[in-house]
Amino acid sequence: MSWPSDPSEDTHYLDQVIERTQAAVRDLRRAERLIAEVEGAGEAAQGMIRARAGGHGAMRGLHIDPRALRLDPRTLGAEVTKAIQQAQEAATERTQEIVAEATARVGVLPEPLDETFVRHRVESAARDLYSGGL
Repeated sequence: MSWPSDPSEDTHYLDQVIERTQAAVRDLRRAERLIAEVEGAGEAAQGMIRARAGGHGAMRGLHIDPRALRLDPRTLGAEVTKAIQQAQEAATERTQEIVAEATARVGVLPEPLDETFVRHRVESAARDLYSGGL
């Protein structure tokens, strides 16, 4: 969407900018809600250790079956780490999918109006006024 060449189209252009921007904000807020609901799961030690992570990477839960405590400390630590990493990777993957979907829906936003556009409109109006066009 490029700037209108005719000043009479400015209002329509601005309406489109507002509409597309509002839709983009709605899509991004929806994505934010979906990411907050993401939960990735991971497990290790033949299912005796299970972890859950949220869409922002924070741990939401860790369950260690008492049987896993029979593992030596080094192995137990490695297995806990493995379950946590799996959970975080699963959550990250889903979060990236949500972000990609939202980004695709948002698409390219309209070019913002800047001082060049405003200056051009003022100069154009001044020329029209000077030439008796207004």
